[in-house]
Amino acid sequence: MRFSPGRPSFCCAFLRCEPVKTYRFTDQFETVFDAAARLSQATDADAILVLLEGPTEWDRLKEHCGGEKILVAADFASQLEGASAAGMETVVLKMPEAPVYEKLTQAILEAVADDILAAGAQVVAVYSGFEGGVIDSISLIHLGEHLGQLTSRDLRQLETRVPLDTLKMVVDMAVEIGREGREGKPVGALFVVGDSRNVLNSSHPVGFDPVRGYSRDERNLDDPRVREGIKEVSQLDGGIIVSADGIVEASARYIDAPADGITLPKGLGARHWAAAAISRKTNAVAVAVSESNGTVRIFQNGEVTLRIEPFRRPMKWKDFEYEPPPSE
Repeated sequence: MRFSPGRPSFCCAFLRCEPVKTYRFTDQFETVFDAAARLSQATDADAILVLLEGPTEWDRLKEHCGGEKILVAADFASQLEGASAAGMETVVLKMPEAPVYEKLTQAILEAVADDILAAGAQVVAVYSGFEGGVIDSISLIHLGEHLGQLTSRDLRQLETRVPLDTLKMVVDMAVEIGREGREGKPVGALFVVGDSRNVLNSSHPVGFDPVRGYSRDERNLDDPRVREGIKEVSQLDGGIIVSADGIVEASARYIDAPADGITLPKGLGARHWAAAAISRKTNAVAVAVSESNGTVRIFQNGEVTLRIEPFRRPMKWKDFEYEPPPSE
């Protein structure tokens, strides 16, 4: 995203250095990892997930895996250098400030989305749970059948209308909104992807459009900074229109499409009816995020074709209520 003089940008980013420190395969690391490999074998787990903050002695790690599949996750690609060459699957998280639990969650979601793991897989996770830089914890995680992410295989059935890369990018963004909310609060959102000219003709502005006036590069969802900005914009009323090549054409749009003859499950609100209506009237695919529970639904031809449940919603903090004792 470029910043133009005299015009505020609708998203911003901070440059961050990529910290790289080597994790030595110490006696403790070896002991914990060997225990994880035995647990993986005993439970017939699908993989061992190792969460690191830097590269390690990959060959030694491979020697101790006992033939088990190894998935290595870290915040930056430089921290995984050499892992793929050693025959390990890798996941780049890009969330250095997140708690360990959220990193493990994201690593699993990314692995499922990239078809490295199946949605119902069982994983043994190895990580630093107590002391930074020291591998000291093991967890056995069963992903279950309702993991909050879609695989590429699930999305391919929709590729006839919208390119897979664009659709997956928008769906991933919607899942993040459903799981995280914005500023600790749950929010809903509506994305309409593809056939953007007809979608624009079948909608009108609700009010101020934060993306209006920006160049195509500044509206391209390939840029992670743009995606973060659009996640903020998604809180506004109306839908966000995305072209087949991943350009945000407009936001805050009211959908002008008839919902006659459409049948939806009880409890779905105006956002979902709009998603169904526009997906029937045009060749677009609509992606709706429910504000109440974070569920993401994908609409095509006026019907829900895929549904994704959120893996985890953010914690809600409440002020401590304290009533002072009566004065004597």
